[in-house]
Amino acid sequence: MTELGRRERKKLQTRQSIADAALELFLARGFDDVGVKEIADRADVSVTTLFKHFPSKESLLFDEDEQQEAELVGAVRNRPAGQSIPRALRDHFVRMSYGHVDHPLFGAFNRLVQETPALRTYEHKMWMRHQEGLARAIAEEVGVPADDVRCVALARFALESRDVIFDREDREQAADEVFGLLEHGWAADQES
Repeated sequence: MTELGRRERKKLQTRQSIADAALELFLARGFDDVGVKEIADRADVSVTTLFKHFPSKESLLFDEDEQQEAELVGAVRNRPAGQSIPRALRDHFVRMSYGHVDHPLFGAFNRLVQETPALRTYEHKMWMRHQEGLARAIAEEVGVPADDVRCVALARFALESRDVIFDREDREQAADEVFGLLEHGWAADQES
């Protein structure tokens, strides 16, 4: 792994400072009651600098976009031999659903997102942007064209299932049921 240069470290520090200031202010007063200028002032940067790092006010809270897609694609490509793609995605979703729960701000952050329509909408759109990359990875793994409708559908359904799974008390059981349905289909599920 290469070490970051001074300039890159400074950019990352500035970005983190802005994100921390935004989170602190949003949690204290709510998303709609905090302005971008106030966040920039708290982070000791200009509004222009803030927007160089984050394209919108909503994006200040969601900075794991590239990492999330890489992890989804990795779950498909790096699954154990013989494991189905739906099962690999199920396992990834279970790990992901418990990933941030222990963070001290998880509950407050989650409430902020769920109680703010603009943040809920942004989070959903951001998450669904992974559909193309995930569908392409699935298609490559099964040896079909990237636009194969089955691969696109599996990617879409898997991504949409996140909210269904995360809203359940027993996330693991919910993941088993949702991804079992994706793997075996509705008719097979109804026969058992």
